Amino acid sequence: MDLPNLKPLKKVTRMKLQIEDSELVRDYISGNESALEVLINRHNQRITSFIYSKVLDRDITEDIFQDTFIKVIKTLKKGKYSEEGKFLPWVMRISHNLIIDHFRRNKRMPMFEGSDEFNIFSVIGDDKLNAEKQLIKNQIDTDLRQLVEELPDDQKEVLLMRIYKDMSFKEISENTGVSINTALGRMRYALINLRKIIDKNNIVLTN
Repeated sequence: MDLPNLKPLKKVTRMKLQIEDSELVRDYISGNESALEVLINRHNQRITSFIYSKVLDRDITEDIFQDTFIKVIKTLKKGKYSEEGKFLPWVMRISHNLIIDHFRRNKRMPMFEGSDEFNIFSVIGDDKLNAEKQLIKNQIDTDLRQLVEELPDDQKEVLLMRIYKDMSFKEISENTGVSINTALGRMRYALINLRKIIDKNNIVLTN
């Protein structure tokens, strides 16, 4: 999808520039393509500066900026925008999420370790993180907790005990009333099922 020409508008009246973002959004949704161009030009510098401050690369900044407004366009076209009056914060959140996605793709934490199974330990086990990586790790932790809730109860129980409570499989066995082998099996299936959920939903949990 091509974005409108991002060069500054030369023939936009002073009155036009004072139109509220919310009105421009409504105009664009109603079919006025030039309203989006006004919005892009109005917020271009602030969004670009924000992205560049995080990635420190002009080409990547341009790519993320373009991706941000492609997502904005798709959302508006589908009628899913519901934050009238808060256009800029909404766009900034989109760019923020795309920045996180960029770092996940290009500064990868190990996702696999010796097998084809998803290794959850490598995702949450590094305590020595700089601020940038900590931001990503926090998002990953949130994503993981949501995914864990989709597991069968017996698998979820073992996984939470092993990873979040740091319990040994012997302790898990004693607390759940099953054999160590059964606890190990539930953990294995929990990791396999997490991998399936991740693949099915095209979720990225690496950085």
